[in-house]
Amino acid sequence: MLVHICCSVDSHFFLQKLAQAYPSERLEAFFYDPNIHPFSEYQLRLLDVQRSCEHLGIILHVGEYNYTGWLEAVRGFENEPEKGKRCAICFDNRLEATAQKALELGEKIITTTLLTSPKKSLAQLEEALASIAQKYGLESLAPDFRKKGGTQEQFALAKESMLYHQDYCGCLFALRVQREQQDRLADELSFPLRPQTLPSSIEERIELYEKVRALEAQKVPFKLVREKFLNYRLLRAWVKKDAEVMPSYVLFYSTCKKEHVKTHVEFIAQGVGYLAKEEARFISLQMFNQKANTGYKCVKEMLQNPPSVAVELRVRNAFKSFECASLSPLVVLDTIEIKSYELFIQSKTYPDIRENLVLIR
Repeated sequence: MLVHICCSVDSHFFLQKLAQAYPSERLEAFFYDPNIHPFSEYQLRLLDVQRSCEHLGIILHVGEYNYTGWLEAVRGFENEPEKGKRCAICFDNRLEATAQKALELGEKIITTTLLTSPKKSLAQLEEALASIAQKYGLESLAPDFRKKGGTQEQFALAKESMLYHQDYCGCLFALRVQREQQDRLADELSFPLRPQTLPSSIEERIELYEKVRALEAQKVPFKLVREKFLNYRLLRAWVKKDAEVMPSYVLFYSTCKKEHVKTHVEFIAQGVGYLAKEEARFISLQMFNQKANTGYKCVKEMLQNPPSVAVELRVRNAFKSFECASLSPLVVLDTIEIKSYELFIQSKTYPDIRENLVLIR
């Protein structure tokens, strides 16, 4: 039997239930999900599926990430609701590839872990499975493991196994609608202005789950714990002097009430220029290097090879005058003058949750 896999939370539960219900069947898995966006999210989900299959001793086959092909398949159905026509096309797209892989491997039966997802229509999936299986001369299987508390059992198992629990189906269109309904920034659809790993980003999660996989291989006990925090994304920023844009580096948590202000440096003290508006400050590169223990030769170099967010926050904390968190704009310039400047900062701060790794000694 070839089992199409969508994510580890579904597959970890589904594969174990399937093995119990059909003990004589040899199970192999097939990860084929070109609908997942962005590609980094695809990599993250694949990473955790590989981890799950290793735990369960299941052979995993990985299909092609044919995102452009998937986009063509759902063209014209971008605005369909969840469980609508776009989902039906998406199921057919993934299950057809599963059937083709089953024939290649010599398997006779196909099924999918999508059947356990509470966001998916069981009837829609059962119909898609039967239709695709008939087309390729295969059998289909659509067990309902959700009933009798199955969904609660599934999520409890995922929590116990510390699996990556994504909070959206996977596709661009469903994500956009979901974030609009939540009135939340769709930060999955943006990329850092600078090559930097941001808090609670997909890239940070990939690093985390790579560590998780390594610790499990070394049999080091650990726990994943969640924490609430104030997240931040810089969307666009620049500084102008004499109507010319100059190299500038905006530190994490820099927020302006008015995105665009014309102001001036009132005075300079110890490498810091204090602006007349937005409680903003310019920090000379020399002062930043001193506080951060870095050796940047110019701001352009800093933009190309940025410090970590942890270093930026350490520098920010060095300029705080009291203990509360600071959102004042801090901008690094090569040099600072007592002159007029234009400052533009477009950013978002929002409540978020991230996972941390805790080693158990």
